[in-house]
Amino acid sequence: MYNNILLTTDGSKYSKKAGEHAIELAKLIGSSITVLSVIETSYIQTLPEGDLIERMEDVMKKEGQNALDSFTQQLEMSKCNGSCENITLKTELKVGSPSETILETIKEENIDLVIMGNSGKHGLDRFLLGSVAEKVLRSATCPVLIVR
Repeated sequence: MYNNILLTTDGSKYSKKAGEHAIELAKLIGSSITVLSVIETSYIQTLPEGDLIERMEDVMKKEGQNALDSFTQQLEMSKCNGSCENITLKTELKVGSPSETILETIKEENIDLVIMGNSGKHGLDRFLLGSVAEKVLRSATCPVLIVR
């Protein structure tokens, strides 16, 4: 039923909890997991110096890669007792609008289930821009599991 799971991560405690659910579900049904971290750089484009923008983008990409690496470690350290060997893991780091990029990835990767945390690192995003989780939940073409 859920052959391809998309786990979104930003390294927050909520995405780590979502990762636990993805691992347990994938172990039970033998799903593959695509772990996606999306870097949104649009708001730093207003900074005055080009060099500063590049440095900020580099920092944000490293942060996104750290979130992906953290999940990989989480999978390796989980108490799978050999049952994680059948989990195919793929990681992706993309730049763009998080909700739009997640929705595009659902289509491109033939995702059957999205698992994501209910809130990310930046609580201000929810207040100002609307929740990424909410936007994905409303527009996804597959089931979405929101983890608290």
